[in-house]
Amino acid sequence: MTDSASTVVLEPYRATWSADDLHANFKSEVAVYTTHDPLPTLRNLSVDTGVPLGAIVRFVLVKYAASGADALLNMTPIVFRQMQDHVAAAEAADTDAARLEAYARLKSMIGWLAWAERSPAEPRRSDAQTD
Repeated sequence: MTDSASTVVLEPYRATWSADDLHANFKSEVAVYTTHDPLPTLRNLSVDTGVPLGAIVRFVLVKYAASGADALLNMTPIVFRQMQDHVAAAEAADTDAARLEAYARLKSMIGWLAWAERSPAEPRRSDAQTD
């Protein structure tokens, strides 16, 4: 990529976040997957196919970004387990308050999963005011 506006540093993500962070699951996935360097594989693919490396990197990014919710659903078995855990905890507590709390948590998680399907003009969760 020669356009300076398109230059991106492929850096590992190392951070900490609170358990109630709206994007904790995503941040966890980013931290796990950025421990590996994708360039050796992409360079080999470039050499084997004759497609320039920058074009392959762009292809991978666009294909992932364009897949929207499908990509999120494919990478979020952790979220599914967490959803199950919220329901199980509410059922174990066997109270309306626990069920309402589970509902609120599930609603938040579903909103996060639906984030990629929203148009850029729609408000994002991270834009919302918090109480």
